[in-house]
Amino acid sequence: MERIGFVTLLSVVLFSMTTAVSAEKMVRDYPLDQLTDHTWVIHGPKAFPSVENQGFMNNPAIIIGKTGVIVIDPGSAYHIGKKVITEIEKITKKPIIAVFNTHAHGDHWLGNQAVVEHYPSVKIYAHAQMLKQAHEGEADFWLNIMNDNTQGYTKETKAVYPTDSVAHLQKITLDSEQFIIHSPTQKAHTDTDIMIEHVSSQTLFLGDNAIIDFLGSFDASSDMHSNITALNYAVNLKLKNYVPGHGQTGSPEIAINSFLDYLAIVKQQAENGYEEDLSDYEIKPTALKKLHAYKHWAAFDEQIGKHIGKMLQEVEALDF
Repeated sequence: MERIGFVTLLSVVLFSMTTAVSAEKMVRDYPLDQLTDHTWVIHGPKAFPSVENQGFMNNPAIIIGKTGVIVIDPGSAYHIGKKVITEIEKITKKPIIAVFNTHAHGDHWLGNQAVVEHYPSVKIYAHAQMLKQAHEGEADFWLNIMNDNTQGYTKETKAVYPTDSVAHLQKITLDSEQFIIHSPTQKAHTDTDIMIEHVSSQTLFLGDNAIIDFLGSFDASSDMHSNITALNYAVNLKLKNYVPGHGQTGSPEIAINSFLDYLAIVKQQAENGYEEDLSDYEIKPTALKKLHAYKHWAAFDEQIGKHIGKMLQEVEALDF
């Protein structure tokens, strides 16, 4: 019995060590990719938070100014934020002077904790509704999601909230770098969205208004029709570079159009189904045929039925 107990204990220890090493390697495998002379992006895994990705799933980005660094969405957890800082330190010794959070979903901003730990005076900019919602329960909601889905890997994470609210078309200059805030609709992916334009590099950071090769969630704060409007607005800015919240960076053809087309197809199928008095379940088979090109997207099977149901609800509401 003692031998069996020892072997069991040893197996647990070795498994834990292997998991820890794998997790560290997982994070290390996502370096900063250079977009322009002063703009970089870490393209994270396209998946929901899990044990395998240890909660890392978004696209943290940085802009290097004359004397400091601006970070956009430093990730989903304390350890992810620390890894973002480690990657930054590989290319510059300049301090982080500001952070933008694109919306209230915690996979994008719970990494604030690591940034503020290293740079206590840093300002964190976000939509006014995000500041409100984060303090009113959204932070705790996402802390629980991340901890549960990673089986405790994010347990050291604590919510560190944005400090300054921003509004549509507000201009902000940080370390001689000019930014313009775009929030053209009351709702899109959420009701807390901002898109951040970095003027000199002609780059727009879209947040989760655009998600490529992965189907994210739409919740009660979302409006899929307005998400379409927001993306058309983004394309019409005619910038060079677009960075989605998840997925590959590039021109609109790479970073926006496939998701915009997806939303348009779901919208059309929901409208057709509504005219025929069909339920979301009855709409789904025809919609799946139209959406065949998206079947390889991560979480497609899990999310497609929910997306059709959400869009159908919006179509019904617009008719009243």
